[in-house]
Amino acid sequence: MAGKKPEDGDVAVEKKPKGNMVLIIVIVLLVVLLVGGGAAAFLLLGSSSHEEAASTAAHAPDVKTEKKKSSSSKKSTDHLAIGPMYPMAQFVVNLLSESGNRFLKVAVDLELSDVKLQPEMDHKKSLIRDIIIRTFSSKTFEEISTLKGKDKLKEEVLDKINENLSDGQVKNIYFTDFVVQ
Repeated sequence: MAGKKPEDGDVAVEKKPKGNMVLIIVIVLLVVLLVGGGAAAFLLLGSSSHEEAASTAAHAPDVKTEKKKSSSSKKSTDHLAIGPMYPMAQFVVNLLSESGNRFLKVAVDLELSDVKLQPEMDHKKSLIRDIIIRTFSSKTFEEISTLKGKDKLKEEVLDKINENLSDGQVKNIYFTDFVVQ
C-alpha cells in the first residue's frame, strides 16, 4: 500500500504540469487570436478609408469644375497640364474634438505653378508644414469627412500657403493619403 501512494502522487504531479501546459497553450492562442483580430480590423478599416479616398479622388474633378464655375477659386482644374509636384512628408495631427481621440493621417502633394518656385518651397518648407498642421488640426471630423469639407480644406490651405510665396504660387493640393481615425 505504501508503494501505491507514491505512484498516486507521481500521477498527480504529472497532471499538474500538463494542466499548466494546457493553460499556457490556451493563453498563447488567445493572444495570437487577439493580435490577428486587431491586425485584421486595422487592415479592413484602413482599406475602407483608402477606398473612400479613392472614390473621393475619382469624383473630385466634377465638384472642382462646378466650384470653378460658381466662384473665382484660385485652384487649378486643368488636369491635362499638371505642373511640377512638390511632395510633402506625411502629417499626423489630432483633430479638434471634445474627447481628443480623433486624428488625421494625410499625405499631401502640392502642384506648383513653375519649377522656379521649388527653391522657395525648399526654403519655406517649415513654414508650409506649420500652415498645413495648424489648418488641419483646427478642423473637426465632421468638417473634413465630406467631399465638400475636403475641398474647402484644400482651398483654405492653398490660400494660406500662397499668401506666403513670392516666386509663384501653388496651383493645387492633392491628398495622396487621407485616413481619419
